Amino acid sequence: MKNTLITLLNQKQTGDKITMLTAYDYSTARLVDECGVNSILVGDSLGMVMLGYENTLPVTMEDMIHHTKAVSRGAKNAFVVADMPFMSYHVSVEQALTNAGRLVKEGGAHAVKLEGGTDFCDRISAISKASIPVVAHLGLTPQSINSFGGFKVQGKSLEKADKIVKDALEVEQAGACALVIECVPAKLAKLITSLLKIPVIGIGAGADCDGQVLVYQDMLGMFFGFAPKFVKQFENAGDAMRRGFSKYINETKSGEFPSEEHCFGINDEIIKQLNNKYGRED
Repeated sequence: MKNTLITLLNQKQTGDKITMLTAYDYSTARLVDECGVNSILVGDSLGMVMLGYENTLPVTMEDMIHHTKAVSRGAKNAFVVADMPFMSYHVSVEQALTNAGRLVKEGGAHAVKLEGGTDFCDRISAISKASIPVVAHLGLTPQSINSFGGFKVQGKSLEKADKIVKDALEVEQAGACALVIECVPAKLAKLITSLLKIPVIGIGAGADCDGQVLVYQDMLGMFFGFAPKFVKQFENAGDAMRRGFSKYINETKSGEFPSEEHCFGINDEIIKQLNNKYGRED
């Protein structure tokens, strides 16, 4: 089934949990899509998991368009959301509108996602009025990591929790089609989910959101070192990949690979004639 804004909204209304996973390339997008995920997020997290940056800040529009193109070619049914990277929408409404348009027109995204609340409602409104769906992102917003002083749970005090609630209501009013809420207390996320008419997708925000999103490298055990508390490892693809790589190296060095079954044949008479021509022994 093709996933659209309407089907995602229907899922919220009926209590059918929305599933979202990241993907950054064609082959992964195809696998995720074939499994029936509702939405694929081409996150600026690609800066860390694909490009090796320490955070998302160095990611460019060109990076996002490049990876979104690949994902959109692989996703046949999933609703594709592309992140607007740091400083691609911060300068002006016009800048935000231009870059959102590029992600849809050049990248093939169905919607764009941007971080921030009330301060960015004019961007959300303008992009939405241009018929480009906008997913808002509140709580721990990775592009604000320097302001937050690191990756920390947000909204634990009354003042900060109330600010997140107000921001959520404001972005919905501005025209956001959905909200991603990250690293906030579960009960706060539950309250926000109950207040909004649009779908609320959680990451580190408890089970009462309308859906969940995870970085696929995290949930498949492909991370290096630190893993966030909210990540559940559903499979250990990292270890399976290491085993496969090691087997390939060992069998290649030993001569076991490639075996006859992996080779192409040729008529022996042809080889005999070529050996004679070039003075080689059979």
